[in-house]
Amino acid sequence: MSKLETTLEHLLFRARWMLAPFFFGLMIAVVALLIKFCKELYNLMAGVITGSLENPIISILTLVDSALLASLLLIIAFSGYENFVSKMAIGDHEDRPGWMGKVSFSDLKLKLIGAIVAISAVELLKSFIESDSLSNAALGWKVGIHLTFVVSGVLFALTDAIADRGGKH
Repeated sequence: MSKLETTLEHLLFRARWMLAPFFFGLMIAVVALLIKFCKELYNLMAGVITGSLENPIISILTLVDSALLASLLLIIAFSGYENFVSKMAIGDHEDRPGWMGKVSFSDLKLKLIGAIVAISAVELLKSFIESDSLSNAALGWKVGIHLTFVVSGVLFALTDAIADRGGKH
């Protein structure tokens, strides 16, 4: 029975590599966001130069939104890979982010919900800027959804704090 158990455990351990394509796929998604970002930046600059851009703030907020999402994808890909697949063998490279190798699954969840709240706030701000084209009910729903994200984030943080405190006894 021990040989079978050892074989199964080795197979399970090696199966972690099935996650690697997911993290690589997130980097491809960052490339897609980069293309969207460049397109929006081009439209912003062209609109500012020609004077045809009605509201540059919306364009700028879209750029911020793209940057936040790209950063989130990078954090998820790097941390997920290091937590579940393999440590990155880049040594003490001078450009290695300080958080790399230190973000646990719990930290990753908090970063994810924090980024979702930030992205939601940017989207809500864009909605308020364009509020003349939205009904009060639509704006109310957007505020309600944003508050749901905020409350969820606070609850995530509280449950993690309680779990951490409980584990230290």
